[in-house]
Amino acid sequence: MSIAFAQKFGVVLAVASSVVLFACDAAPAKAEWAKHVVHQGAQSLTAVAGDFTRDGVPDIIANAGEKTRLFVGPAWKEVVLDETKGHDFIHSEAFDVDGDGDLDYIAARYQPGLIVWLEQPANPLTEPWPLRIASKQLNGIHGLLRGDVDGDGRMDLIANSAQPVDTPFPESIIWLSVPAQARSGAAWKANVFANKDAPGLTHYMGFGDVNGDGKPDIATGAKGKPSPAGNYFAWWEAPANPAQPWKKHVIAEDQEGATNIHPGDANQDGRIDFIAARGHGRGVVWFEAPSWREHPIHASLKEPHCLAVQDMDGDGDVDAASCGYGDKEVWWFENRSKGTFINHLVARDQEAYDIRATDLDRDGDIDLLIAGRGSKNVAWYANPAK
Repeated sequence: MSIAFAQKFGVVLAVASSVVLFACDAAPAKAEWAKHVVHQGAQSLTAVAGDFTRDGVPDIIANAGEKTRLFVGPAWKEVVLDETKGHDFIHSEAFDVDGDGDLDYIAARYQPGLIVWLEQPANPLTEPWPLRIASKQLNGIHGLLRGDVDGDGRMDLIANSAQPVDTPFPESIIWLSVPAQARSGAAWKANVFANKDAPGLTHYMGFGDVNGDGKPDIATGAKGKPSPAGNYFAWWEAPANPAQPWKKHVIAEDQEGATNIHPGDANQDGRIDFIAARGHGRGVVWFEAPSWREHPIHASLKEPHCLAVQDMDGDGDVDAASCGYGDKEVWWFENRSKGTFINHLVARDQEAYDIRATDLDRDGDIDLLIAGRGSKNVAWYANPAK
């Protein structure tokens, strides 16, 4: 696999001659990260960062209290973009949907399933953001993920349809291609890659070339309860024609509360592993390729319902971060190379449903943005590294 391809699909590649495996739940005594509250007072399930005002400064869009709100950085002044009743979105993404060079916002409602996108206007602080429906065919949409699935140079949207009833795509996962004329209001084309073989209430997806064939694959976790078919992690292998059904590979079963999974070379042996979280159970783990042997990262973290996987400290290997809403703790997991993780406590008394790793204060290091469900807030935590 080429470095360019790995960078495109967010997969970290490296080569190492030996493997040392160790993980711990305790962290060295370090100061917690400084907390910055963006919004307080309404339940928030999703927040995403990006330059939504084209001034070079990161902004935040979050859904809180059935309102989609733009918080303009760095002071986080609030601008309400949508307050339609029933638009209680569970997850979101951001990319240039209409190809005009600016960042648009995409959001999903769980049930009844709905995906919408909000077009960034010429004057994003004073003009309305046109809202268009991307899809109403899916039901039980829990996760959204952007990625160029078909390799045409344009972003697609990956979404699940986890409910077994009231949908054309029961217990499936879909990738949606944006119409050539995105502003026409035409529905986005649904391409089913996990065709009725993703039961058990799937949650969030991971995206990257797992088997090194040059095509991006897709993974997910299924939480189970109340469905008896869940509690597993799996990945689907992309075929030559990505519009056709993909081949399912089970990574691990008996994973109570499985929710989040992302590909990455955790032990730097040149093969793609998976880092995963049991968001309706306990624990953050990684699965070692090719046998998918399980290794704990933070075995006891309760309900880590969100997961970010990327190089947090700039040392060239893949790290991770999560917030356990059961424990109300935020952690980041430092990969000390070759799959050895040291766990660092970021914050206490913070619930989450969503987490994003990005540089919000433009100081060159990675901060953490969290949408808090039970804590009813949107907050970000500043990395003290710089």
